[in-house]
Amino acid sequence: MFRNLIKEAVLRTKKVGFRKSLNTLFFKNSSDHNESKIASPPDLSSDEIISEFAFPKEKSVLEDIESKYGTLSEFAKLFSSHKGNLIHKWHHYLNLYDRYFGSFKNKKNLKFLEIGVYKGGSLQMWREYFGNSATIFGIDIDSSCLQYNGLHGQVRIGSQDNKEFLESVVNEMGGIDIVIDDGSHQIKHIKDSLDILFPHLSNEGIYFIEDLHTSYWADFGGGYNSKNFFNSTVLDLIHDIHRWYHLHSLKINHISKNCSGIHIHDSILVLEKNKIFKPQHSQQF
Repeated sequence: MFRNLIKEAVLRTKKVGFRKSLNTLFFKNSSDHNESKIASPPDLSSDEIISEFAFPKEKSVLEDIESKYGTLSEFAKLFSSHKGNLIHKWHHYLNLYDRYFGSFKNKKNLKFLEIGVYKGGSLQMWREYFGNSATIFGIDIDSSCLQYNGLHGQVRIGSQDNKEFLESVVNEMGGIDIVIDDGSHQIKHIKDSLDILFPHLSNEGIYFIEDLHTSYWADFGGGYNSKNFFNSTVLDLIHDIHRWYHLHSLKINHISKNCSGIHIHDSILVLEKNKIFKPQHSQQF
């Protein structure tokens, strides 16, 4: 793995220098070896990385979250005590759920859509958090997920990049206040879902995309130097919401015209939707 290459390069540095040692390691089997350039590190696959982060089963999830992230959110407590359908979450996501979803907890007629049902455990957690009055739907391309239909929410089968299917689900729900994309994690699918669903999101709604570490993995359509989700869509949105201060045209107008906030966390992107007003400043004495 890359960090092993770096370690080897450091050991070789005293002999040939760090730049030369990196070049030799990255190009030692390549006919295009050029010692005047440092090669870009190779993109890793998901299988090479994901296993490194598994939490030991014999340890306390709740203690881990509290020791690292301070306050224990309601989602952290729900997840750590969860019994029932299988649920799989990264620990640092849980307090973020509270931060962004907390204001919706007591909202009447909340409409919550999750892309990706998996084993049905997350639908169970959303129901426990938002209560019985919330309209909760999950979509998945795997027809076996129909076994979870009606347990903690409604399940519909279809692809997250299918416009007709997605809009039929939104219409059945009567709108959407929160979308959480935990689907295929393929970069193209993430972008397609965002393009289709964000315009349907209610004002003050939240579009929450997780597991965006896949943007760096070739087997999900990503890569560090590729036109991945961060290097294209997110960067375009950042430029668009600062449109007042440059002369370039909007790149993603159907999203950015109502995108009031962009928040980036490790592997997570949160987009807020609201009315946009021209910024003004003043002085008070």
